[in-house]
Amino acid sequence: MSQAFFPAVRMRRARVSGWSRALVAENVLTPSDLIWPLFVTSGEAVEEPVASLPGVSRWSVDRLIDRAREARDLRIPCIALFPNTPPSLRTEDGREALNPDNLMCRAIRAVKDAVPEIGILTDVALDPYTAHGHDGLVDAAGYVLNDETSALLVEQALVQANAGADIVAPSDMMDGRVAAIRAMLEREGHRNVQIMAYSAKYASAFYGPFRDAVGSRGLLKGDKRGYQMDFANAEEALREVALDLAEGADSVMVKPGLPYLDIVRRVKERFEVPVFAYQVSGEYAMIETMVAAGGGDRDALVLETLMAFKRAGCSGVLTYHAAHAARLLG
Repeated sequence: MSQAFFPAVRMRRARVSGWSRALVAENVLTPSDLIWPLFVTSGEAVEEPVASLPGVSRWSVDRLIDRAREARDLRIPCIALFPNTPPSLRTEDGREALNPDNLMCRAIRAVKDAVPEIGILTDVALDPYTAHGHDGLVDAAGYVLNDETSALLVEQALVQANAGADIVAPSDMMDGRVAAIRAMLEREGHRNVQIMAYSAKYASAFYGPFRDAVGSRGLLKGDKRGYQMDFANAEEALREVALDLAEGADSVMVKPGLPYLDIVRRVKERFEVPVFAYQVSGEYAMIETMVAAGGGDRDALVLETLMAFKRAGCSGVLTYHAAHAARLLG
């Protein structure tokens, strides 16, 4: 700094006191910025801890209702549901996804009956229902079929909307599925059901614990690089977002989160629409492993990482730390 301006300009003046730091803070994190992902399993009075996600469990529908009430009381506006479909119901064509009485639909109805004021976001993809672990139908050569899969995703989104889902979130990365789902929602009278498109979903190594939670680890034949994005690419993400918005998406998502904040920022600046990020299972597990090893303070790590999403331009964040963060935020 030029001596001509010092000490007239001291950047540290506004940092000395807590009240002053709060006054000049450029971003604010509140519970209303959070979406809490929850895993649903079959049975009654069931809580199944997920070993690779310390502090995260699968919940039977009756216990899931308690989590929804907890979210409401913590002022978390929305929960995201992911089913752990029993192995006996997983098939090559994932047809259980279309069952209006499947685990997901039962969970939606139960939560809406008990806690109608909470928002429900549902995953639209076939991987929790397929025997091969892919997000769609697979041909004899192992190729995931785009248009045939999209037709099933439309049916899956319909049974979820009929059950009471507020936001359907296609996470499959099939081309054209947003337009098809939007047309169906309009046609079937679900005009106020939102679409949050997983627009920039990368083929990432950070998804492992999630696959444990939904019971698909070990099922996957090959990988998902033929339909999820290459983590080397950024311009491609902007094209994906543009297409999904043109097809009728209300909001878009970047997944994973922290390693892709550059994508969040570019999407927000380019399109000026609601952008969400998913702080995925591997990111959560890294924080918990660091805490368990005595390498950091959980409260500080959680709030710092979540603020990073807000600073990058996120309207909200899907995070397994949602309830913990909401308690910290009061």
